[in-house]
Amino acid sequence: MEFIEKVRLMDAAAMQRALARMASEIVERNHGAENLIIAGIRRRGVPLAERIADAIEKLEGARPRLGALDITLYRDDLSLVAPKPVINATAMPDNLAQATVVIVDDVLYTGRTIRAALDALFDLGRPRRVQLAVLIDRGHREVPIQADFVGERIPTKATEIVKVMVADIDGDEQALIVEPKPAC
Repeated sequence: MEFIEKVRLMDAAAMQRALARMASEIVERNHGAENLIIAGIRRRGVPLAERIADAIEKLEGARPRLGALDITLYRDDLSLVAPKPVINATAMPDNLAQATVVIVDDVLYTGRTIRAALDALFDLGRPRRVQLAVLIDRGHREVPIQADFVGERIPTKATEIVKVMVADIDGDEQALIVEPKPAC
């Protein structure tokens, strides 16, 4: 499917500023980095989580533990994803019991991805607290989920798509609003 770019929301510098601000807010709300786990949702949440952890390390002098959640098998639309969905590894630190886990994702939309991430996380253990950090909150919730830390809130139409690109995966660094190109 081809897309038409409507709006550039963030370039690489704006994304880095938003992630640095979010890292600062995470440290402030949690009174430091002790017992923090920053867990990215595969795919683009993982490199964003790593960048937040880097920023926290610069602020605090200590790097929080990192994790990666694969939510594929927890999705409520698994049959619609692909005939044979690709399963990636979930890698979380041991002993979640005393930890505050900050789940990181690129875009918060319906809330279903975060619900799946919570299911995946709680299958691994029961953290003391769970928080949510997203680069972009675009609205249109279908389940009652709200982010604790947001890079930018962008009102969108249901027909629009927010596309976040990270260099580690896409070779480029930006966030866009796109729409499907109409069929001729």
